[in-house]
Amino acid sequence: MTLSASLARGVAPTTPGTLHARTVTGELSAPPRPGLTVRFGRGEKPDVDLGVGVDDLRVSRRHGELTYRQGLWWLRNTGQQLVRLPRGRMMHLSTEPIPLTTGYTPLFVKGSGYREHLVELYVSGHDDQGPLSRRRAETIRPETWALNDDERLLLVVLGQRYLLYEEDPRPLSYATAAKQLSYLRPDAHWNERRIEHRIEAVRHRLDRTGFRYPLMHDKSQGRPGDNNLLHNLIKGLVESTTLVPPDLDLMEDDAAWPGSAP
Repeated sequence: MTLSASLARGVAPTTPGTLHARTVTGELSAPPRPGLTVRFGRGEKPDVDLGVGVDDLRVSRRHGELTYRQGLWWLRNTGQQLVRLPRGRMMHLSTEPIPLTTGYTPLFVKGSGYREHLVELYVSGHDDQGPLSRRRAETIRPETWALNDDERLLLVVLGQRYLLYEEDPRPLSYATAAKQLSYLRPDAHWNERRIEHRIEAVRHRLDRTGFRYPLMHDKSQGRPGDNNLLHNLIKGLVESTTLVPPDLDLMEDDAAWPGSAP
């Protein structure tokens, strides 16, 4: 499959609700007919309608299916390996079916080792205009969030592992961050209590702006640890380029810090 053929570029106008699916080994379109099911996996026709991961024994012969009902296409994982959706959402064999929204949805079937097999999905809508070339259009800048100098320094210290793009990073503890901040700004009176207060204020403010990840406790789901919410905050700021690696320049002479993280 070439880049120019990707469903991410859109599809030609057709009946709203039509499902388009594509992998490196094939493609199909299916009308929005109640009860119609489209199956994908490593197997062959007629067991599956679309092949994916055909050379990977970790992919099930019938790994997933899409069924049209109640005016929507519903995705279900029927395989032994996980299916990954946008924003890191995972589907297991036991996960309830998930409805697809209009437009483009990439999903990835977990395979052997680090392999993941792409299945591109596109559900036609009323406003589809077909593939468009936007090569000369202005680039849309990432949505970033305003931070004052103290907030930026605090979040850079707490999130330095994220800015180094380490695998599976976690925030520094408030105790370690307080020691490093006291070294960097000895007159600012940083301590764990002040850090907690400032982080809570940032979370409250950004939560009202459509931040990508949850920043507040969901009482209906129980009370998660504050560290998970801090992880969401830093992850979202790094992914949006609100915080970028050059911000690490705010931290000078880190070799001499007390309590430096290993």
